[in-house]
Amino acid sequence: MTEKEPITVVDNRKIDPETGEVRTADAEKDAASAPAADGAAAEQADAEVVEVEAEAEAGAPAESESGPAAGSADSDVANQLAERTADLQRLTAEYANYRRRVDRDRKAAVDAAKAAVVTELLGVLDDLDRARAHGDLETGPLKAVADKLADALRKQGLEEFGQEGDAFDPTLHEAVQHEGSGNDPVLGTVMRKGYRLGDRVLRHALVGVTDGVGDEAAKAASNGAEASDEDAAKKD
Repeated sequence: MTEKEPITVVDNRKIDPETGEVRTADAEKDAASAPAADGAAAEQADAEVVEVEAEAEAGAPAESESGPAAGSADSDVANQLAERTADLQRLTAEYANYRRRVDRDRKAAVDAAKAAVVTELLGVLDDLDRARAHGDLETGPLKAVADKLADALRKQGLEEFGQEGDAFDPTLHEAVQHEGSGNDPVLGTVMRKGYRLGDRVLRHALVGVTDGVGDEAAKAASNGAEASDEDAAKKD
């Protein structure tokens, strides 16, 4: 509330308008002091009114804090706590996903680097297999070197596949020749071994495919049955 300055009116007239007499010096002082006194009284009254209103305004918040405002403050604190808890849970989940992704990428990078190194050594293994087939690895220092290399690669997870008699698998074997009817195909001749590192196929086996033992037995049985029928017909 803005305080208004009191208006002071000074009567400087030399003749009293009510009596018509000439005012003396004392009368002029009384006439001048009367409005001033009235103004001071009015100013004091206004000050009292302002003080009462200030006390009323100061008491209003105190009453509201103990009422609905306190409940609103508690509600705001609860909402902020829920928001911070949700943010913490989201950050925890994002960090866990980040760690899993980093571990998966690191493992993939290690496996790729290992596969690249082992693939470069497959030619050496082929040379050792040819030397072994010629009997050059039966004794001597070269046999020890070949055994150590094979053991080291085996510990890294390298596996060879492609043995004669194994069932033909087009995802593992590359057939360059085929003998027989094609029913129940198996590996007849292995020209080059295949290798895999874990679930990754580094090189397919180069093989020749032939019919399986089951088909050959069935053919033999069929041929025997036909021969028996022919003998029976001849006897008749």
